Amino acid sequence: MRSVPAVRSLGVPGRLAAGALAGEQIAPEHVLAARCESGESGQGIAVVFWRLRRGTGRETSVSCAASAGRPRSGLSRRQALAGFGIALVGGVSAPAAGARAAVAPARHARAGLAAGLTNAQLAGQRVIGSYPGLTPPASLFADISNGQVAGVIFFGENISSQTQIAGVITQLRQAQAQSPVQVPLLLMTDQEGGLVRRLPGQPSLSEKQIGQSSDPVAAAAAAGTGAGQNLAGVGMNVNLAPVLDVYYKTGNFIDQYQRSYSSNPAVVSGCGQAFITAQQQAGVAATAKHFPGLGSAAKNQNTDGGPVTLTVSLAKLHATDEVPYPAAVGAGVKLVMVSWAIYPALDAKRPAGLSPAVIGQELRGRNAFTGVTITDALEAGALSAFGTAGQRAVTAAGAGMDLILCSARDVSQGEAATAALASALGSGQLDPTTFNAAVNRVTALRAGLS
Repeated sequence: MRSVPAVRSLGVPGRLAAGALAGEQIAPEHVLAARCESGESGQGIAVVFWRLRRGTGRETSVSCAASAGRPRSGLSRRQALAGFGIALVGGVSAPAAGARAAVAPARHARAGLAAGLTNAQLAGQRVIGSYPGLTPPASLFADISNGQVAGVIFFGENISSQTQIAGVITQLRQAQAQSPVQVPLLLMTDQEGGLVRRLPGQPSLSEKQIGQSSDPVAAAAAAGTGAGQNLAGVGMNVNLAPVLDVYYKTGNFIDQYQRSYSSNPAVVSGCGQAFITAQQQAGVAATAKHFPGLGSAAKNQNTDGGPVTLTVSLAKLHATDEVPYPAAVGAGVKLVMVSWAIYPALDAKRPAGLSPAVIGQELRGRNAFTGVTITDALEAGALSAFGTAGQRAVTAAGAGMDLILCSARDVSQGEAATAALASALGSGQLDPTTFNAAVNRVTALRAGLS
């Protein structure tokens, strides 16, 4: 989870459109899916499925080398959740539209090229990077152009105005147009509503205010539409929302900033489903968080600061905390963020985001989630006993996390995660089949976004 800092004067703390047959071009929007398989020589084969304009489908193969701490700002990711920028106008802005227009010709021109992926590039498809300040460093643009990062998360400190952040996103998309991985970047932020917004504007109501309104489901749907239009207006395509935690006690960790819809799991379920559906209809992928739930965490139990153990019984987790997830999965939620807390009822030794039992059995098994899993902040204090950024990334990937969120506002953190994942893939520490399956899920997500 990420902390919430001061909000102005408020005292609130912290897609592979790949090469196909020679001479053919495949527009990114026609790509249905891609996978990597082993060829006769052991070399990876990228199998790309695409849709023709008349609605028929084709399949082809191209070679690819498939075998082949704290943020600088001093704020944790959670502490940056409520950073504001300049007020934005809802809807798709001219700068954002320009960003997409600038990238489209380059992507289309490169779409017919067969491009092999190195281990580092495969690894990069599982890493979300971040950067300090208003201007991304040259190293981030290079990583994107080299196909070694899947996306970028934005914080309040990265945003000064609508024009500024839309301009940055234009540049990031132009760098992606040069990448061998021809699918859109995942461009994300936390826009939960209320106090927790990186962009000013919608949704203005907090989740708690929505849950307490006369028509919570309608209010949640309006918030989802508002969030989607707001993010799409500057060119972003993923929102790390909604929070589906069911708070146990008033004023506890998740309730103190009004980040939970309700203490009633049925209300949280209905509101979450409405928000997800509305936001994704606006073209922005939703992220349900923080599985299996932080609703029982006491006020001072913050995984950013250190280890957190939530001694909730399995029966209680199933009857309360996890109740909103089947509805979210039914609504087609694109991503699920897994918490860094330890749940002894599920795994007594590992934080949920490092636990195969939580991710594979509980989330994908019991809750039937087939989309993209994403970690919480890799720099969180809760992972202090689990080594370096690279080691944490490998452990998380091995446990079943698809995307590794490197949110310390330091490009080198994402680079370290990518290098470690590439090394673990090359050495066999991470199973290639499982690794490619994760890459395929992320690629499918990216292929469906603009």
